[in-house]
Amino acid sequence: MRSGFYISEAVLSKPVEPRSYLSRLPAVEHIARHSLTFTHPVTFFVGENGTGKSTLLEAIAAAYGFNPEGGSKNFRFSTARTHSGLWEHLTLIKNRFPKDGFFLRAESFYNLATNIDELDQIPAFSGPIIAGYGGVSLHKQSHGESFLALLQNRFRGQGLYLLDEPEAALSPMRLLTLLAEFDRLVKQDSQLIVATHSPILMAFPGAQIYEFTPQGIAPASYRDTQHYQLTRRFLENPDKMLRALLEDGQAE
Repeated sequence: MRSGFYISEAVLSKPVEPRSYLSRLPAVEHIARHSLTFTHPVTFFVGENGTGKSTLLEAIAAAYGFNPEGGSKNFRFSTARTHSGLWEHLTLIKNRFPKDGFFLRAESFYNLATNIDELDQIPAFSGPIIAGYGGVSLHKQSHGESFLALLQNRFRGQGLYLLDEPEAALSPMRLLTLLAEFDRLVKQDSQLIVATHSPILMAFPGAQIYEFTPQGIAPASYRDTQHYQLTRRFLENPDKMLRALLEDGQAE
């Protein structure tokens, strides 16, 4: 029986330096005032670029002990130190501890796949690492296939899974497959926190949605999100929207 989520709250326990760009992020300002609670098995961070979704997810991952470039707690590769120091100011309230966990970053997935191949060149008593990812090098599959291979083979359940823009490599059909994987993981007592731009993903039943805006972070219903509204308007009348967009561009 579930006795609470692995992470129930993120609190800014140490002030961010006023001179830091982090202090100007609306998301950071919001957490400094209110914290952020997690009350559902699946939570989505949605909003425009630059509002702090990925920065906050990255900080949660690093504060939990995951490698900032992606992977489990056992990965320690680093190709470029681009992650922010926000994690050092963050305290995570934990109810219990997962048996599994992973931080998936679309932008550094190539580096993760490379590190797995490199580690498998080192003799190990436990066998090749790639066996836990489907047995085929992630570099020898398409981007989308390797993403799904990771989720379907490495995400074992009873875990905490943080995903940053997992839709980046997936077709609409594969996004539906990803939703099915979310459902499998939730039924296996997992918690997922996902930063996404995909209206398909954020439709997951019963998900908690936080919308990141220039004013901060606010709970949102699926159909009230800007992503859903804009996508719906476009699909209902693409000609009208394209005409307005392109004519405005030509007028300039």
